[in-house]
Amino acid sequence: MLPLLQDELVKKRRWLEEEELLDLYSIGQCTPGIISINVATFVGYRQAGIKGGIATTLGMILPSLIIITLVAMVLYKYMYNRYVTYAFDGIRIGVVALILDILYGLWKKNVNSYMAAGIFAASLLLLLFFNVSAVFIVIFAGAAGMLLKWRTRV
Repeated sequence: MLPLLQDELVKKRRWLEEEELLDLYSIGQCTPGIISINVATFVGYRQAGIKGGIATTLGMILPSLIIITLVAMVLYKYMYNRYVTYAFDGIRIGVVALILDILYGLWKKNVNSYMAAGIFAASLLLLLFFNVSAVFIVIFAGAAGMLLKWRTRV
């Protein structure tokens, strides 16, 4: 969903800048629930207030819920079919490619200095090797970014 949100909100509709979407991803990561739904809710609220937030939340949830229910009813019968298994293997690889594409775009746009690369590396180490919560990593990275900007202005 994140690549679709990026394409729709930044490129097509131009409701957000790339940096704003990244900020919403960060906030969406810290709040309970699915990131894409949180981001859509924030954007809907920003565009049309509470009604917009409710409409975007329902717009994100209902189609997926209906489709997943229908697919689950059919897939249950064919779950162990080798062709269905092969298809899911391919789908997983495609999803990894989509995620890597987003990561590459975010890297190019945001990691533009040695200090930013250091914040990224420290965040990644905390996440992978010390199992620190994403909430604390976002707070750490935000504080480090503020400190970095403050030091460059002084």
